[in-house]
Amino acid sequence: MTNGHKKLKYQKIGDILIVKDELNETEIKELVKRTKCKTILKYETHITRDLRVPTTKTLYGTETETINKEHGCLFSIDASKIMWSMGNLEERKRIATKSNKEEIVVDMFAGIGYFTIPLAKYSAPKKIYALELNPNSYRHLCKNILLNKVENIVVPLNIDNRDFDETIKADRILMGYVVKTSEFLEKAFQILANNGTIHYHDTVPEKIMNTRPVEQLKSIGHKYGFELEEYEIIRIKKYSPGVSHIVVDAKFKKIDIG
Repeated sequence: MTNGHKKLKYQKIGDILIVKDELNETEIKELVKRTKCKTILKYETHITRDLRVPTTKTLYGTETETINKEHGCLFSIDASKIMWSMGNLEERKRIATKSNKEEIVVDMFAGIGYFTIPLAKYSAPKKIYALELNPNSYRHLCKNILLNKVENIVVPLNIDNRDFDETIKADRILMGYVVKTSEFLEKAFQILANNGTIHYHDTVPEKIMNTRPVEQLKSIGHKYGFELEEYEIIRIKKYSPGVSHIVVDAKFKKIDIG
């Protein structure tokens, strides 16, 4: 939207607005009038850490918890403490129908259920283990499981995914994380079933985005006795100049490496 000569950009999560720029009193009033929002938060920085916590400043209102509806799913979220990316919208839709009732799925970075909830609702796999370290995200993950009535499918666990029970084998593994995702690949292969698929997210320089992620998957997979059978690389969005957020759908088969 525009206000005079200045274009006001915002992201709407439920009835909360997220902005990147400072707003004056007139701009705030205009946004509140147009969007009927209850709160406006300024994201000062996006901090990429293990817990993925944003830094925010409240410009209007006091309530930071809301319920966002997306792709027929409901998501309870505290926008001041938990990240939400509209740039991953199409990927969340795409992944929702990738599983089936025979599969065991592990979501290694479940968050509030970004991928887990739509996958449970539209694919109804046998079981989804949703792993989340951040206690705030985990609290909302549990809420969202109940909100979407998928408690018979989803098992939420407030743990570091590297501590997940290796005797449970996953037919499908979701790795919806960025920047440091490769650090968790060994754990993924430790829990992958003999014939399984990994959805591996990463942030990669565009010049090597068709080679580096695949090489990493092949190398670590081979260490654990897996052969890459087929794969597809999908560009999700631009992450920074010259760098893209991609996902590799990689299907593996267990082999005998002697």
